[in-house]
Amino acid sequence: MSQSRNAGAALAVLLTAWAASAQAHDHGKTLAVTMTNDPTANAVQVYDADSRTLLQTLSTHGRGGVDGSARAVRQADGEIVAVVNNGSNSVAIFRRDGDALRFDRLVTTTSAPVSVDFANAHMYVAGATTVDSFAVRGDSVGPLDGTTSLALDGGATPPPGSTAQVQAIGADQLLVTLKADPDPGTVDVVSLDDRGRVTGAVHTVSAPLGSLTPFGFVTYPDGTAVMTLAHSNQDALFRDGAFASVNDAGQAASCWMTRDGKYIFVANTGSHTISRLIGTGSHVFVDNPVAAIIATGGSPADIDATSGVLGVVDHRSGQSHLSLFTYNEFGELAPLGAPITVGVPNANGVAVLVRSDRDRN
Repeated sequence: MSQSRNAGAALAVLLTAWAASAQAHDHGKTLAVTMTNDPTANAVQVYDADSRTLLQTLSTHGRGGVDGSARAVRQADGEIVAVVNNGSNSVAIFRRDGDALRFDRLVTTTSAPVSVDFANAHMYVAGATTVDSFAVRGDSVGPLDGTTSLALDGGATPPPGSTAQVQAIGADQLLVTLKADPDPGTVDVVSLDDRGRVTGAVHTVSAPLGSLTPFGFVTYPDGTAVMTLAHSNQDALFRDGAFASVNDAGQAASCWMTRDGKYIFVANTGSHTISRLIGTGSHVFVDNPVAAIIATGGSPADIDATSGVLGVVDHRSGQSHLSLFTYNEFGELAPLGAPITVGVPNANGVAVLVRSDRDRN
């Protein structure tokens, strides 16, 4: 009887420990995070995607004010969230703690930050005139370990407001898009060393003849990128350091992009719509011209999608909204409740956080 009781007690302890471990690694809520972008006191707002309720408003300990950018808010593995403080030359780092975020630290950038990406055990930040790399160790962002200057095609320094987005394209390079109307605009190809650090001068690539404004883009594991040419209403394929093809987007001002699997979702600011594309190694296909209409009638801006949930920020009449959608294996979108009124005029950036990618894998 004593042995039976001891065995039962031991089993109870094991089950309790297992349950606690499972709870610690199982983030029950899908979070949607956007930035107020306040030029005086920037903050992030954290929402429960299912109930669309506001869970947290957290200071970024800096000033916002970025405009016309992609990925001003970026997440990594469902565990880290980076938010640009454009007016303070810093990026605020938050860490996920259960179903909430907590502020971790600030990192200082070499120019006013605009866009963030995570890859190659690094955080990359494109600013007004430079692009920086910061080592990432576990759930922590470390110090600056590389930087280089951005340039327009021809070598000129980008004027204020030119930088649009940064993203790694494999282990050896970053792409940074620069919009500089009436010039066609530029894609800066940035070299990375064998540790993933930014190094050397950029290689500049002009937007194709007759096109304008390289803007939002997504990359594929094969080293290709699909990119919007926002002010000429086009989508383009970028491969091996050059534009390989350009297609009519079929929508006005296709600007921001996000990808999950083979499907690319595009926020079309002028048409107030979301498109669905498919990119291959040599072509870009408009799979569905209008996958969803923004219910608020606002102009969609930054967009993010992961694991069946898509979020998009829009602006209208001095108000910002966050709309959430689900999508299935065919990339078909369905609204996830009514749009959320953010309560600020110029919200910028959105990141969707689900259960940690490392837990899922």
